[in-house]
Amino acid sequence: MPAATTKAGLLAVSEKEFAKLQKVLAGVGSDLADVPFDDGWSIKDVVVHRAHWIALFLGWYADGQAGKDVAFPAPGYKWNQLKSYNAELRVRHATLGWNDACAQLEQAHAQWSNLVSSLDEGALYGGPMQGANNAWTTGRWAEAAGPSHYRSAAKFVRACLRANL
Repeated sequence: MPAATTKAGLLAVSEKEFAKLQKVLAGVGSDLADVPFDDGWSIKDVVVHRAHWIALFLGWYADGQAGKDVAFPAPGYKWNQLKSYNAELRVRHATLGWNDACAQLEQAHAQWSNLVSSLDEGALYGGPMQGANNAWTTGRWAEAAGPSHYRSAAKFVRACLRANL
């Protein structure tokens, strides 16, 4: 799927993919949410992960706008350390309940939507995101943190539901 290139397109794809994810999550009970599937990841792990990565994106954007050094992907980590970072994230949230995990995702999506809605075309697609040290625009980073993650999460959840039948 090609990346969005306008604010309207970004908001539309986000709402579409979030609605699909919400629909598939509605079929997940708390008993199934913690069952380990692919590489030990549970549905709850994936939901928490997606909420967390939206929060990371929001922090990257805020730090860049403030002229601060942006820690990509997170303070003390390099991109080639994502596997260990994500494993530590799973451990930190292991006791989080299913309803709280879903609430975190909904809150993160609302914050993402509020930020994107507040920005104009130039801020989203007029040039690289400040502090990112690459050519990706803020809109492209936003899409990676939001709709792209929603799409992959929904695919994971559907596979888990099929495996559990």
